[in-house]
Amino acid sequence: MVKAYLRYEPALTFGVIASPESNVCYDPSGRLLLAAALDRLAAWDLKRGLPSVSFAPSSSSPSLAVSCIASSPSAAVSSLIASGHADGSIRLWDAETGACEATLHGHRSAASALRFAPSGAVLASGSKDCDVILWDVVAQDGLFRLRGHRDQVTDLVFLDSGKKLVSCSKDKFIRVWDLETQHCLQIVGGHRSEIWSMDVDPSERFLVSGSADPEMRVFRIRQSVQEGEDWSKWDVLKLFGEILRQSKERVATVRFNRNGSLVACQVAGKTADIYRVLDESEAIRKAKRRMHRKKEKASAKSMIAKGNGTVIDPLPASDLQNPAVIVTDVFKLLQVLRASKKICSISFSPGSPPRGCLATLSLSLNNNTLETYSVDSEKVSKMYSIEMHGHRSDIRSVSLNSEDNLLMSTSHNAVKIWNPSTGDCLRTIESGYGLCSAFVGNRFALVGTKSGTLEIIDIASGSLTEVIEAHAGSIRSIVPIPDEDGTAGARGFVTGSADHDVKFWEYQQVQKSDNDSKQLTVTNMRTLKMTEDVLAVSISPLGKHIAVALLDCNVKVYHMDTLKHFLNLYGHKLPVLCMDISSDGALIVTGSADKNLKIWGMDFGDCHRSIFAHSDSVMDVKFVYRTHYIFSVGKDRTVKYWDADKFELLLTLEGHHAEVWCLTISSRGDFIVTGSHDRSIRRWDRTEEQLFIEEEKEKRLEETFEADLDNDNEYRYGQKDDAPEEGSVGVPGRKTKETVTSADAIMDALDTAEEELKRLNQHKQEEQNNGTAAKFQPNVIMQGQSPSDYVLNVVSSIRPNDLEQALLVRITILRCTKAHVLLEGVVYGSFKG
Repeated sequence: MVKAYLRYEPALTFGVIASPESNVCYDPSGRLLLAAALDRLAAWDLKRGLPSVSFAPSSSSPSLAVSCIASSPSAAVSSLIASGHADGSIRLWDAETGACEATLHGHRSAASALRFAPSGAVLASGSKDCDVILWDVVAQDGLFRLRGHRDQVTDLVFLDSGKKLVSCSKDKFIRVWDLETQHCLQIVGGHRSEIWSMDVDPSERFLVSGSADPEMRVFRIRQSVQEGEDWSKWDVLKLFGEILRQSKERVATVRFNRNGSLVACQVAGKTADIYRVLDESEAIRKAKRRMHRKKEKASAKSMIAKGNGTVIDPLPASDLQNPAVIVTDVFKLLQVLRASKKICSISFSPGSPPRGCLATLSLSLNNNTLETYSVDSEKVSKMYSIEMHGHRSDIRSVSLNSEDNLLMSTSHNAVKIWNPSTGDCLRTIESGYGLCSAFVGNRFALVGTKSGTLEIIDIASGSLTEVIEAHAGSIRSIVPIPDEDGTAGARGFVTGSADHDVKFWEYQQVQKSDNDSKQLTVTNMRTLKMTEDVLAVSISPLGKHIAVALLDCNVKVYHMDTLKHFLNLYGHKLPVLCMDISSDGALIVTGSADKNLKIWGMDFGDCHRSIFAHSDSVMDVKFVYRTHYIFSVGKDRTVKYWDADKFELLLTLEGHHAEVWCLTISSRGDFIVTGSHDRSIRRWDRTEEQLFIEEEKEKRLEETFEADLDNDNEYRYGQKDDAPEEGSVGVPGRKTKETVTSADAIMDALDTAEEELKRLNQHKQEEQNNGTAAKFQPNVIMQGQSPSDYVLNVVSSIRPNDLEQALLVRITILRCTKAHVLLEGVVYGSFKG
């Protein structure tokens, strides 16, 4: 009989506040700040410091990492949020409910820029594939594709009430597109390096672009042209001047505030320059003052020259009365915002600023933090900060308490206690660089640090009670010593360190005189000296044996009571980084930097099987309690589920976006928790759905085949054939699994309808020849519909975004029979009508 297993599925993701790869922006209401958290979004209430709405895709995958966000204008009919993803897809979300309204496929690589038209009915997207695609948000369909850029499109803005689109790219050019005629109006050069961002003020007077050049370039827009100015017939943008930036770092983001009085230039560093944009009357007054100063300097020079017997021409009177306004008369440096860490993105609040402030500016930092500042003419002040809901750096260890209702995670400067059911952060305790951790009951916790100290934490008070200089090197493992009945941590614990020592500790409770509370302390009872750095330690469930993994790639097993050598496990080609012993003490599994898992017998130390488990180093491995099932995690970003008796891979869980460092399993095996370099903590729950080994193998083969379809490498980062200099227009969609499936459905429907038409004609012929005929029996598949209605319903069931590509796929493999051609023309025409 075929053995069945229970499937594990992703249940909860927490710990990420803002991904550094994506921008931040405000929702259509202007009250909530949108920030990407790997493959999902969250709308944060800045005052309360809590997420109000969560936007999560139906499946979790690194290819769905959010790369850019945009929200529809407040004046739009519907409140929508658009997110661009690493696989090139674009998702439309309802801003109030968080439901995914549509998924649009058109780009062949990661989306890099999104912008809604002022009406909110059209969305423009740019990508690393160098293309710009216009989407009909209402019909959820692509309009057309604009080609012309030679490198990644970095930003987009609409002009002239959405009739024109401006795109900038890393190819150093800005292109202006007429969306009504679908062609390129103007190509603007001048930047000497890649253009990273641009924005236009709400009144469409100026467009500001930023690159790695020392200056930002400011362009006048044709709508604001004064009479008598020299403009080309087709030019929409004309260079107004250049603003010298304060920082030497490249520009990352340029944004105007809601009324256009401020523009912020964020660089790829810790600063953001904020400029005041003067209106026309103020700019003229400033220009007159500038000319007056120039006149005074000229008068002084002329007096000196007159004394020397030379003559200097005076300034023209027209220049003094009607001075020409230059860029420095309009843009004035107001403040320089300096953050504590590198800034990833900025966004002005579209709402009304607090009293006495000019604007509210929010920004995301690369240490998983959101900050909001108020900007006034005198200073920039921090208003809100969201940082409690995640670690500042990657997560190095996770552990559960005995009741599975508390989760502890460690990072480079803090320990956090979580509720694993909801993902809420309960406590944050400052600590050293924690590499390993363990609970002591439900009140205390132990943390081993990179510096070799052992930290004792009081969970109830959220305080660090004692720091012990336990080792001279980093502590790599903390393992509780089980009691004779198998109770973990009842007697003490063992630590393994890079100083070649394995130390055995016992608990002691000390009475505090100030508040009569008992505090935990520990005492070193024994020390086992090793010859190499200790990388991992594991103890058998009944406390009979202790296994020690060393830097020389060997694992040594000792008797716990006498510390006499019992077994030597050797065979790995690189150091063993993790290991675990099964709950019955029969098996030990080791994971190594050589990417292999080895399963050993604890009786004789024989290697049962060596498995090539991951495509990179295996970082942690654990047995499920009372089973021989294994979970392993690695640097290849995957979590894998194994049967150690059959040596078979049961399941591969994908979702992490970076190396997975650690995992822990609940005492009943109903869920596991993993921590990663992407700063996320993920919980995977066991379901009641059964899985079978052979079916999973077939699924993996199908996924490999479908991945080849998605990875169309020759079109992935740019068009195969170079577009003409003036640009070109293409079909917006692309070939996907959905379009191929839809094309198959159309072909099947056409074949069925053709057969039905033949049967109808044959039945009519029999009636004419014989006068009478048996009652016609229609095809059951068509459910009583006519052939044309049946095909029309099949076509109508296809998503609008997939229909055009499905029909193109259908046309390429169409058998050119008269019936097919006529029928397809009728159906397509009626559907479009």
